[in-house]
Amino acid sequence: MTEDTDITLPRPPVVVIRSAKPHDLPELNQMIAALAAHHGDAADITPEKLQRDLFGPLPWITALVAEGDDGLIGYAILVPLYKAQEGKRGMDLHHLYVRDGQRGNGIGHHLVARAREIARTAGCDYLSVSAATGNFAAHRFYENMDFIPRPVTGMRYMQALS
Repeated sequence: MTEDTDITLPRPPVVVIRSAKPHDLPELNQMIAALAAHHGDAADITPEKLQRDLFGPLPWITALVAEGDDGLIGYAILVPLYKAQEGKRGMDLHHLYVRDGQRGNGIGHHLVARAREIARTAGCDYLSVSAATGNFAAHRFYENMDFIPRPVTGMRYMQALS
């Protein structure tokens, strides 16, 4: 006969997906800068710009954060879209980021699932996302989440307004 032994198992980390709040802005700003650096882009974002765009008089974006025991570990930013010729609302998953060391734990899946809920609640017909041409890990991730790849057609032009 064996004797029962008490074993203390580590508690799995609790991750909460929620809307960003003003006190999240410094950490959110840092993660946006980390994603920009990963892609070789400059980051001109500041907590003040995030405050304006998330909580100002004319909110421009929606941000979700993944919060773990030690702070924020990921985020998603959503931006509205519109197909005028079809009268369809959409939402662009403009950014999706999970910190190094936290990837592969399902956090990205949960952020995308919550983004879908927000888009549906807003009356959207579709959710779109883009990934860099050579980012094959992102391509697999999105395709595994039932996003359908679509070719990019045409040129996009931009004009500075300041």
